[in-house]
Order: sequence, then structure tokens, then C-alpha cells
Amino acid sequence: MSIPVYNLFSPLYDKKLVNRSLEMLIKDLEERLEETFIEISQDEIGHYHSPLIFVNSGGVEGYFKEIYRLFHEPYIILASDTNNSLAASLEILTFLKQQGLKAEIIHGDLSYVASRINAWQKVTAAKKRLNGINVGAIGKPSDWLIASNVDYDKVRKAFAINIIDLKITELLAEIKKVSASPTLLTELKNGAQKGKIQSLYQKTFDQESLDGAFHIYLALKNICNKYKLQALTIRCFDLLNTVYNTGCIALALLNDEKIISACEGDLSALLSMLILNALTGEPVFMANPSRIDTKTNQLILAHCTLPLSMADLFTLNTHFESNIGVGIHGEIRCGEATIFRLNADLRRYFVSGIIILENQYQDNLCRTQIKVKMNESVKHLLLNPMGNHQLICKGEHSELVNIFMNMILEE
Repeated sequence: MSIPVYNLFSPLYDKKLVNRSLEMLIKDLEERLEETFIEISQDEIGHYHSPLIFVNSGGVEGYFKEIYRLFHEPYIILASDTNNSLAASLEILTFLKQQGLKAEIIHGDLSYVASRINAWQKVTAAKKRLNGINVGAIGKPSDWLIASNVDYDKVRKAFAINIIDLKITELLAEIKKVSASPTLLTELKNGAQKGKIQSLYQKTFDQESLDGAFHIYLALKNICNKYKLQALTIRCFDLLNTVYNTGCIALALLNDEKIISACEGDLSALLSMLILNALTGEPVFMANPSRIDTKTNQLILAHCTLPLSMADLFTLNTHFESNIGVGIHGEIRCGEATIFRLNADLRRYFVSGIIILENQYQDNLCRTQIKVKMNESVKHLLLNPMGNHQLICKGEHSELVNIFMNMILEE
């Protein structure tokens, strides 16, 4: 991997001396980042999304003003502690802010500088990854999600994501078609996912219900292929009284295939899942807060599906609320994780590092249940929630989410 760098240098300085003074800084950063700095020319600036702007010396402000439009936002400015680099960077940053542009100076000790460059690399890559993807909204949000409707135009402007409305009746028709073709299920059992499918069938569970769950999966796959969807959310409770099954298995498999999928038609939760996955590459567990303990700063999160790749172990059970279909009781490895939720207005969000303390099973909650301790106060969820569903991924990524969201919120 390499990091594109555009060097700003003033002819007022001795270039050889400046380069010599920066050699150790560059070498140390490359070692910490495990990547190489690649110098780019002015003609190449537009070929890269937010290349690193390295202010080698002072006296470059006027020249930068002439060329700043060649860069894409955000402007990531690296300033050293020699040759008036920081002074020039401050003037450049002030100018960019006056133009209403997103920009930041990275300066300080090597550890901070390296971690910040790494974070910005991930953030810009995530935004590029989300750009232009198609999201399917299969049915409207469930009736109880009264605070989770999003403005499609705002989503398109903020993330360049296209939302495609699809009727639940189209999915039901596709399920009927798949169910009438037994060979499709046979092909699935013997196909590329043979091992995973067989592991599900080997669980002690009603085979007819499993067949029905896989029919839903195959139908959703067909819809994804038809509309070129990279993500979807489904009004899944409508399946209970129509095909007498649930989408839990289907969404678990789709999420493992990087087709980010959310329950209950919750688009703001789906956007939160997309952001977490794009930033971290980790699968995401969508869950309800079920119990909150303000004394211990702990909460229990539960839902009936999760990406199977998140679970060290899993068993099958019925869907909690309906006691029909196929739900999943998965166990997620204890340790550091992140909880995140974007508000439906796209202007507010909540993120915190968490520690997964234990997995549990109580029959009066959704099937996958984790107890976590939150770094931020759990009172945030009681006083200023962003919605019901919370999104969890492994690893502590709250700073990365904050950088990404601050970039989005500035737009």
C-alpha cells in the first residue's frame, strides 16, 4: 500500500536542506503506518481522493491558493516542526475554512500523526466505498419505528447512496417462485456456501422451517441481483402472517456476503450499519437495548439475527416475538467493541466504545443476547436516544466514527 503525497515547497528555502530535515520524519511515519509515501505531481492531484498535503516549508500559501481547487475534500495537511511548516499550514487551514471547505492539520508527536493519517485514510476510503451504492427498502419501516424515517434526498447528498423503494409484495412473489422450484434449494445446498448451509441444517431444528428460511434468502438474493443492491432493509414482520417464517437466516447470510442487511425496514439503522462496515470492514450486529443499568453503566442488547461470522458459536431457535420461523442465538466473543447509531435526521449520532462482558440466554428476550459495559454514560440512551436499534461491531472504533461523522456533518 502507498499514500499519495503532494509536497508544498517554497523556492525561498534550500530544497536539499529541507529534504534532509524531513527524511527521518518520513521514514518514521512510513514504518509506523507500514505504508510508503508516494510523491505526486500537480497533474496527478485530481486522480486521488484527498492526497496528503505535506507543507515542507513556509512561503507556500500563495501558491496553494492558486491550486487548492485541484484537490478533493477533505484537505489533510501534514505539518512538520521545522522550516515554518506549521505557520504556513495554519494560514492555509484558515483560508480553506473561510471557503467553507473541510480540512485538518495533522501535527504533533509521531504516534499521534501516524494514527491520524491512518484514520483519515480509512475515512476517505469508507466514503468512497459508500459512494453510489444502491440500497433496497423492501416495505416501509415497521409501524413501531415512528422516529426512523429518513429523507432520501438528504441521504443522497450526504453519502451519495441511492435508496430504491420496493414493495413487500414483490418479495412475496419471489419467495413463491423460489418455493415452487425445489432444484434451487438443492443447488444452494451443493453450491459455494455448501459448508455454511450444511452447518445450519445440522443444527437440531425443524427442517421445513429451515427450508422456508432459505427460500426467503434465495428470493432476497434474486432481488439484490435484479436491482443491483449492495444493501437492504426489509419490513420483516410482514413475513410472519404471509409465509409463516422470518428473515433472520436470510439477513445473517446476506451480511456475511457483504450485502449489509437490516431488520424492520429501519433505514437509519441500515445507514449506521453501512458506515460501521465501510470504516472497519467488520460485520455488524443490529440489536435492541433490552435492559439498562445506570449504576454499573451496563446494558443488555438482543436481537434474533446476527452475521454468522460474528458468532463463535450459534444455535437455532424460533423467532422471539412470534415463536415461529428460525431465529439465531449467537455467542459473540467477549472484548472491545463499538456501539453506534445515526439519527434519522442525519445530523446527530451516538457512538461509544464498549466491552462485551458476557453472552447470555433468557427466554423473555430476543435470541442473541450480550451484556456490555459502555465507555460513555448509558444515560445518553435514556436522555437523548437516536432510535431503538443500536449497531455493534468488534473492536474499538469510536474515534474513527467521530472523524467520519464530523466530516459528514460539516457538509
